[in-house]
Amino acid sequence: MTMPLRQSLRIGAYILGRKLRRVRRFPLLVELEPLFACNLACAGCGKIQQPANVLRQRMPVEQAVAAVEECGAPMVSIAGGEPLMHPQIGRMVRELVARKKYVFLCTNALLIPKKIDQFEPSPYFAWTVHIDGLRERHDASVCKQGVFDEAVAAVRECQRRGFRVTTNTTVFSTDSPKTVVDVLNYLNDDLAVDQMMVSPAYAYDKAPDQEHFLGVEETRRLFREVFAGGSRRRWRFNHSPLFLDFLEGRIDFPCTAWAIPSYSLFGWQRPCYLMADGYARTYRELVEETDWDAYGRGRDPRCANCMAHCGYEPTAVFATLASLKETLRAIRNG
Repeated sequence: MTMPLRQSLRIGAYILGRKLRRVRRFPLLVELEPLFACNLACAGCGKIQQPANVLRQRMPVEQAVAAVEECGAPMVSIAGGEPLMHPQIGRMVRELVARKKYVFLCTNALLIPKKIDQFEPSPYFAWTVHIDGLRERHDASVCKQGVFDEAVAAVRECQRRGFRVTTNTTVFSTDSPKTVVDVLNYLNDDLAVDQMMVSPAYAYDKAPDQEHFLGVEETRRLFREVFAGGSRRRWRFNHSPLFLDFLEGRIDFPCTAWAIPSYSLFGWQRPCYLMADGYARTYRELVEETDWDAYGRGRDPRCANCMAHCGYEPTAVFATLASLKETLRAIRNG
């Protein structure tokens, strides 16, 4: 995994400790959604399709921190909606960092210039800026012109101030191998972000655009072409090599959604942040009372075309650490 050495060692020790104690299911990372409101209305997003009274709600900092501490995950991804719209987002991050949680703040970056002074560089904190393509492609994805240029300017300002910056790129059927290669080259070489993530889009039921989600075979074909010629080895991915193998169809994995649980205004979401089959009050209730065997490709039709990293990256991480060969491969690729 191409993450900082300190973080890799801590996550490895965390997983080993759970395995030695024979804990069957445990979280690697919490998807924390302290609000659903957003300052964009992306056609492929189902998160903002909530009633107006829900979109006005903001999770108290104490509630967010308590949920993270309850489950014990070493990493937290703060998403939404747009988390920078939360009036206490700076304090929320500081509280989690003080507890030595690795925090990734997922943002479209438009509000970074107004909010950046609330944050301080830390080995436990990184911005995760959503960039789906180069200028025309990204602006079309977020349904607003000018967002790409604003996001790039915000990334450069974060870098200037010494922050760690990662990116997340969602791939749709409107993408080609060239559009994916172009944006990865730009992020890796020109913008020089610390790490990148890439994932096929999930077909949210409530997303306005239902026509441009990739099927499994389409995803595999796309990534085989994107990664042709060994180019993936020079890109600074925040993925295990086995997950990239999975995207290409060179290996298949079962979904382990329980390893990246989602906590939102409604509680712990079953079974993952992409689907909503009810909510649990506690993490223990989520893990023990969810029928995990009912989900995944071949089990639930809603999972038929899902290859998102929230379900399959944890499986790849577990497989990596269970194999000396794959562990060494991950270290070499890091």
